[in-house]
Amino acid sequence: MITPVNTDKKFVAIAGNIGIGKSTLTSILAEAFGWKPFYEAVDENPYLADFYEDMTRWSFHSQVFFLSRRLQHHRQLVDHPGSVVQDRSVYEDAEIFACNLYQQGLMSERDYRAYHDLYEGIRAFLPPPDLLIYLKGSVETLLSRIRLRGRDYEREISPQYLAQLNALYDAWIERWESCPVLVVPADTIDFQHNAAARTLVIDGVRDALRPARIQVLRQP
Repeated sequence: MITPVNTDKKFVAIAGNIGIGKSTLTSILAEAFGWKPFYEAVDENPYLADFYEDMTRWSFHSQVFFLSRRLQHHRQLVDHPGSVVQDRSVYEDAEIFACNLYQQGLMSERDYRAYHDLYEGIRAFLPPPDLLIYLKGSVETLLSRIRLRGRDYEREISPQYLAQLNALYDAWIERWESCPVLVVPADTIDFQHNAAARTLVIDGVRDALRPARIQVLRQP
């Protein structure tokens, strides 16, 4: 017996640096389209405060927690019968944050290789999103928004650290080929406070998910 496929189901992932507005956009899109939101497990990470105090000691622990939680979410959203929107993807943990920690000498080569082997072993079995939304913002914008949300453990994040992450994000998006990408320049499109900007993003997502008007099956 063939199981019916829900062809209307959409899986949208939102990517972007710390403080750029991923959770806010997740809520906006969930409400606008009636999607199930899956939020990033930030406040639940028991290692995060320690990580910001001593990155070298706690980097591996923190990244493994994020990876395990993201994989749990990925399984939940794949099993969910309706459309879903995800606040930060599983790919960013490895491609951005763990990579940056390793490049900066804050994660040992042994720990990084163990982590990356785990990620690569699982990634092959993960269905990619239908759309990846990249919230792109300057360091100045990131710092401003981080200050506004006032999380104690984020107060000491340096501009240099955010700039390094931005560079890795841009490089990752350039080589990403698994699904379409919608880039939202968050410096100029303030979807958090401006209704017109919010509508612009919602319409952009709708257009990006719309299939081609005419599709032709060809004999293989």
